[in-house]
Amino acid sequence: MDFARRLATLIGVGLCSGLSLGTAGGASASPASDAGLVDVRTAVPDAVVDLRYATADNFVGRPLYPVGARCLVHESLAGGLATAAALLRPQVLVFWDCYRPHEVQAEMFEAVPDPAWVARPGEYARSHTAGRSVDVTIAGADMGTGFDDFSARSLAYATDGVSRLAQANRARLREAMAAGGLAVYDGEWWHFDGPGAGVDRPILAVPIA
Repeated sequence: MDFARRLATLIGVGLCSGLSLGTAGGASASPASDAGLVDVRTAVPDAVVDLRYATADNFVGRPLYPVGARCLVHESLAGGLATAAALLRPQVLVFWDCYRPHEVQAEMFEAVPDPAWVARPGEYARSHTAGRSVDVTIAGADMGTGFDDFSARSLAYATDGVSRLAQANRARLREAMAAGGLAVYDGEWWHFDGPGAGVDRPILAVPIA
């Protein structure tokens, strides 16, 4: 959390009011900070946050997140995301999804019960439901498909039906994210896992609005 506080001070932006970091006066921490989650803009101030599950523009066809949903990530991803964003500038990172509540994951799997495309919710949190994975793209770049395109063209290293420009853009995104310690999921060019994303952890009960 010290990283988030120092960065927010340097760039002159306030942390999201829902992410109380605590004070010397003993103010209580928020559920997000208790879980080690921070707003992604504390690490990437120029991030474009376009949470598709807060809109009807997603594969379920209806909003799954409340109005005012935040892009939260585990603090262990903050430094790596800052590194990736720095390597990509002047282009900027667009975040399509970050921390995902367990109940939303269950709704998604009910809509598309295919583990090849939607992770089956279990008794533990991992990946998005632990705040340790993100779905990202590069603003304005041709990536070959849109978000949650359930086709072979969405595979991270797909070539059939994916232009050379899109392949190059995907490679650039992968390289920047890898420099920050985040690994692409082979099945989705936009999905990146941070350290420990696959570790089973207690299910979080963190509001995102």
